[in-house]
Amino acid sequence: MDATPALYTERLILRPLELADAEAIQQQFPHWEVVRYLNALVPWPYPADGALTYLRDNALPAIARGEEWHWTIRLKSAPGQLIGNISLMNEQDNNRGFWLAPKWQGQGLMTEASEAVTAYWFETLGQDVLRVPKAVPNMGSRKLSERTGMRLIGTDGGDFVGGRFAKEIWEITRQEWLQRR
Repeated sequence: MDATPALYTERLILRPLELADAEAIQQQFPHWEVVRYLNALVPWPYPADGALTYLRDNALPAIARGEEWHWTIRLKSAPGQLIGNISLMNEQDNNRGFWLAPKWQGQGLMTEASEAVTAYWFETLGQDVLRVPKAVPNMGSRKLSERTGMRLIGTDGGDFVGGRFAKEIWEITRQEWLQRR
């Protein structure tokens, strides 16, 4: 597969992640309202070199292996400002993850970004199903899944930065996604 392309929406540029993004991620990411419902593998308190270490040791090698696709989220009106990240992963029951800095939450930006990478998942990568885990208390993420046509297919427990919570798995199939378009 070719290199991950930039994706564009009405208001956003999703630019492929690169090592040079570490400093901007380090500034925007380590906020409790961003990390509390993320997987407990995210270190908290977030170390001063957390973004650099994650990019260098995890994300960029997974991209090189063709197992993950990561984009920074930027407004078209301010393309130099990283405001979040969205990723696709070829993992069992964990195919998409994202975060958005608090200042830009609640504006529908993540719905836009999610729709763009979901199209990439089904159209470019040719996948049959997209599954997304989330902490039950993460109402913003739940509402995004509902808005984008996903359905709840299971629950169990999960360990998150904020502790142990009930975890839901949401799903949309390629066929369901195509019907929505």
